[in-house]
Amino acid sequence: MGVIEETFAGHEVSRASLDNCVKCTICETVCPVAKANPLFTGPKYNGPQAERFRDGASVDHSLEWCDFCGICTLNCPQGVKIAELNEQAAAKMKAQNGVPLRDRIIPETNMEGMLLSPIAPVANWALGIRPLRVAIEKVIKIHRDAPMPTAHTETLAKWLKHRKKADVKATKGPVVFFQGCAGGYFETETSKKSIEVLEHLGYEVFVPKQSCCGLAKQSNGLFKGATNDILNLCDNLLKFDNELPVVSSSGSCIGMVKHEAHEIMGVDDPRLENVSVRSRDFCEFIMEEYRAGRIDPSEFREIDLTVPYHQPCQVKSQGMGFPAIDMMELIPGVKVVESNEPCCGIAGTYGLKAERYDTAQKIGKGVFEHMQNYNEGVGVCDTETCRWQIAKSSGVKIVHPVWLMHHALGLSDNLLK
Repeated sequence: MGVIEETFAGHEVSRASLDNCVKCTICETVCPVAKANPLFTGPKYNGPQAERFRDGASVDHSLEWCDFCGICTLNCPQGVKIAELNEQAAAKMKAQNGVPLRDRIIPETNMEGMLLSPIAPVANWALGIRPLRVAIEKVIKIHRDAPMPTAHTETLAKWLKHRKKADVKATKGPVVFFQGCAGGYFETETSKKSIEVLEHLGYEVFVPKQSCCGLAKQSNGLFKGATNDILNLCDNLLKFDNELPVVSSSGSCIGMVKHEAHEIMGVDDPRLENVSVRSRDFCEFIMEEYRAGRIDPSEFREIDLTVPYHQPCQVKSQGMGFPAIDMMELIPGVKVVESNEPCCGIAGTYGLKAERYDTAQKIGKGVFEHMQNYNEGVGVCDTETCRWQIAKSSGVKIVHPVWLMHHALGLSDNLLK
């Protein structure tokens, strides 16, 4: 049994789309990596063209430059699964050639959160020391200027234990909140605001025991570990309930549950199917509830603000339109200006890597300029690593859309805290 059969259950499905390619090169024209780095020979060449000749072997190592943003698949008029083929082929290259230590360390997001949270002040201080970052770059190959998450002593789990619940009657039924690793350890404020907004709007919010979705492993070609992670997550959520809506303000992790685990890794399991059909991005859920007449926007106070917004590629690939823009513009006075850029360059962990940092910066340049040109003190983006990348490279405070809703509902006096 070869590597493909062992680990890439979805490979044959993607391969079946090959002959739909008519070589129109639209994928080449929209690819942000090809525009930023001439060493990448493009999604058509690496995808449908090269796939015909792979037959179990890597044929073009320029594929290593692909950031798997999925913009090629999204724009292909023939429905060719270009990004999926490329990510499957890249995973195979790693299986053949070996996975660098760095690419095994970075995806351990849950363990990193558990280790760093108890020593958060020291960890944050240490990651700001230039000589140490240079040493990390030389040894582990994580770029010295790459954005790092901020650890917090108070994890979401700790906050949930001691917080005072809002005195609001739950009239709209229960939901399950899925925070993701970053939402549990590094972006805890966004998770807190999401729970408080849902409760204020009348939902009973449950936060059961959870685990990593495996997205970072998947994007680093560790499909077997990622498959174990996503199914463990599903098991944890199913232990609690198998019918309630699952709502998440982690745009990338919910994308793994809804889309990537099945489409890229080919996970075909009833546990994943059950959880994925119930899962909703936070803004998507709010807009569905609004359109069903269950949320009254007259509750929102006016915020006179123009905000630049970037929809990450991992949210684009879910094919749900722009629910974040729709949700923010329910707030009186809010005007949203979308970046119309394909990718910020971080692409999960791509932009952290020393050899890819410069390419990632070129990919994201348009997003950084958009945030700098249109912000009135704050910009908005749906996913954690994209926010870290954009904030570091633009100098603009970047928040999740829920921060605006939290402020509009009077739950915070300062939009930026």
